Amino acid sequence: MKAGAAVRATKLERIRRGRAPRVLELCSGCGGMSLGLKAAGFNLVAHIELDTTAAESYAINFSAPVAACREAWAIARDMTESDPVSLCRDLGLDGSPADQFDVLAAGLPCQAFARIGRSKLRSVTGDDDAFKNDPRARLYQRFLQYVEAVHPVAIVIENVPDILNFGGHNVPEEICGTLEDMGYLARYTLLNAAYYGVPQMRERLFLLAVDASLGRPPGFPVPTHAAKLPSGYEGARTVALRYVPDEGSRFTESPWPASTLPSAVTVRDALSDLPRITEHYKAPAVMRRRHVSDVLPYPSFTSLTDYAAKMRAWPGLPKCHAGTDGHVVRLTPRDFEIFRRMRIGGDYPHASVVAQAIFEERLSHIRPRPAQGSEAWRALHKASVPPYDPGKFPNKWWKMDPAMPSRTLTAHMGKDTYSHIHWDSRQRRTVSVREAARLQSFPDAFRFAGAMNAAFRQIGNAVPPLLALAVGRQLKLDLLRKPAARCDRAETDETSDVAAA
Repeated sequence: MKAGAAVRATKLERIRRGRAPRVLELCSGCGGMSLGLKAAGFNLVAHIELDTTAAESYAINFSAPVAACREAWAIARDMTESDPVSLCRDLGLDGSPADQFDVLAAGLPCQAFARIGRSKLRSVTGDDDAFKNDPRARLYQRFLQYVEAVHPVAIVIENVPDILNFGGHNVPEEICGTLEDMGYLARYTLLNAAYYGVPQMRERLFLLAVDASLGRPPGFPVPTHAAKLPSGYEGARTVALRYVPDEGSRFTESPWPASTLPSAVTVRDALSDLPRITEHYKAPAVMRRRHVSDVLPYPSFTSLTDYAAKMRAWPGLPKCHAGTDGHVVRLTPRDFEIFRRMRIGGDYPHASVVAQAIFEERLSHIRPRPAQGSEAWRALHKASVPPYDPGKFPNKWWKMDPAMPSRTLTAHMGKDTYSHIHWDSRQRRTVSVREAARLQSFPDAFRFAGAMNAAFRQIGNAVPPLLALAVGRQLKLDLLRKPAARCDRAETDETSDVAAA
């Protein structure tokens, strides 16, 4: 323990002399958290990602510190099979892992923790407790082994709020307790991306830890935007927080936006400067030939929203003056007319009513009218009405409200984008890859490897870069702060409460 404290003291002194904190990120995905941390002044040194396409995207967008090993950044790795020593060797990093990294970050897989992921596991296995046996649920334990090997001065973990209730077990409390035994001060809270300039209401848990020699626990970023969350988000937060201990908890009250802050970035703010897409219903062959990497010009706009300007000129990436890529959408002809007629904010039960009306109209134009239940009647019904039960899938579809931030994007977008239908009825479609990236705050110069489904999956899995930027800026301030006198648990909790307020 003393040796680890000495290693961390050396690292902190290095950072105070003006050197950028060096990051190793586990489960990096395509690089949402890395992009934000880099913009906050951190140095990306290494990453581990299991998904082949996401690892390729990471390598496309970030430069490896050792030029000869840039191809190694594109190699998919399993954090349970990789170890810090072999990783450093593969990436051409000299010395021990403890010499190479100052910050250990991870967006640990959330499928075993998220309620929707647990439901899927139950449906596949028939076991109500299948999520407890999912190997991904134990990756946080492997993460703690990396902490022992790397001795970072700071730690960042992101996950879904449901990790607070893993079969009645509060995992963040366990992680914080273990980190405190290892010489850290650790805290966790819930942050909503809409409060930090992301045009999306995305609630996530963040756990931060810093070396105990700093004398005070890590803080969380102050919101920059105000937003009123729908009742569903408030309800989910309330449920998650039931599992925070009443006493002795490492939980910090979530930072709350002041009413005087600018309003949250809306869907219209985020997407209105991107190209209109109509080829999917006017010229489907054109859409079938289009690739995610194909660039289309921006429309001729004389002015941009602040958000759009930010997405076209992200620090450290090329500026996008003429156009950007990712303008591919799903070809689902049955539903284009439904999309057109749906009202703003409409969900699947509403879409089902619209589809039934379309079917009745089409039926009325056929002479002689097919008998109900006949082969012709069934064929027309199948071509007009989606087969889902409105009572079982109320949130399956949603037509975005342009005056509000978007709902949460998920990895399931790789299979189904109906949760985000474009508000412009003339375009009658779901969002494109680039639009999903904008809603997640990926800048236009960020490139996604793979085809459309893989790109949607990477975006839905990612940490919003703007949210990671806010967390990174606060963390860097904490690392540069002069060490405070060591204080007991009650005093550090009081300090955290003041900072949150």
